[in-house]
Amino acid sequence: MSNPATPHPSLQGLFLTGLLTLLPIWLTWVVVKFVFVLLSDVSKPLVEPISRQIAQDFPGAAPWFTGVWIQNVIALVATLLVIVLVGFLTRRVVGQTLLRWFESLIRRVPLASTIYTSARQLLDILQTKPGSTQRVVLIDFPHRDMKSVGLVTRVMREQGTGRELAAVYVPTTPNPTSGYLEIVPVELLTPTDWSVDQAMSFIISGGAVAPDAMPFTRSGDRRA
Repeated sequence: MSNPATPHPSLQGLFLTGLLTLLPIWLTWVVVKFVFVLLSDVSKPLVEPISRQIAQDFPGAAPWFTGVWIQNVIALVATLLVIVLVGFLTRRVVGQTLLRWFESLIRRVPLASTIYTSARQLLDILQTKPGSTQRVVLIDFPHRDMKSVGLVTRVMREQGTGRELAAVYVPTTPNPTSGYLEIVPVELLTPTDWSVDQAMSFIISGGAVAPDAMPFTRSGDRRA
């Protein structure tokens, strides 16, 4: 007696399996390529003329310095070295002095001042460990039965009543540098024990990187 034939996967199923396998690889390549091109473009205006000059002075090395991909690699390495140098100087007195001078210069330009100050404060918040005024919470957004992850950036008081109000930055997925600013009464916040890094991983991954359990309903707000 013959065994029943094993069903073969359909062409549509094979296509979806292949697509779901290749999609994360493709997205990773797109992001890496974007960062690579972005960083290399920063130093290209300086690297290209230097490469041409070296090729003229040393004809034997011309193929190594005139190739587009070689110039891109050199530009990328040069940009990374500049970033590391800036990080090194920022931790030294001379670097902090130069940074204060640059910030004072930026503040004199109206539009640039607003953009730089806002971006600087947001990055400081994302790098700050959660404390009394920088902590990860859940808020009722866009309505009570749905929650959004937010970062408390400041606690204020309502005029007249003195009630505490929290300024909550709600990052968007997958780009946490864009989002919403919500003013929420402190008693309506759902606290979490997440760190900022855990919240960022949750947001960037679209919820794929998440703990097995999380708070949702506020204490004292349980439904029967």
